[in-house]
Amino acid sequence: MPYFIKNLQTVDGLISNLYGNVSVEEMTKTIVYHLGRQGYKVIDQGFGNLILEKGSRIKRLLLGAFVTYYKFSVTMTPSGENELMVNIFQQTSGFSGGLIGMNQVKTELARLNFVFANI
Repeated sequence: MPYFIKNLQTVDGLISNLYGNVSVEEMTKTIVYHLGRQGYKVIDQGFGNLILEKGSRIKRLLLGAFVTYYKFSVTMTPSGENELMVNIFQQTSGFSGGLIGMNQVKTELARLNFVFANI
C-alpha cells in the first residue's frame, strides 16, 4: 500500500514529501528495507532520523569518480492528522569525485526522489 501523498519541495540537496496513514516506525522500516535492497546501509538511527550511506568514503577520496559514495540523512516529522513529513537531505557534495562526482550525487538525489515517491 503506497503511503505517498505529494511532494512538498524539491531543491538542491533536499527532498520533502508528505505521506499518509503511516507511523514513524513503519516508515523507518519501509525506508530501511527499500534502500537496503539498493545497497544503502544505516549508519546512524534515532527516532525519526536516519543517516544512510552507500559506498566507501575513503575509496572515493582515493579514486575519485570511479567509486560511488552517497550519504543522505532522512528526518521524519508527524504533521497534521495521520500525516508524516519526510525530508531527505544530501550530506555529501560529491566534490571528492570532481565535477563528475558532483553530477553523480545530483543524479542519485533525483533517483531517490522517484524511489521515495513510490513508497
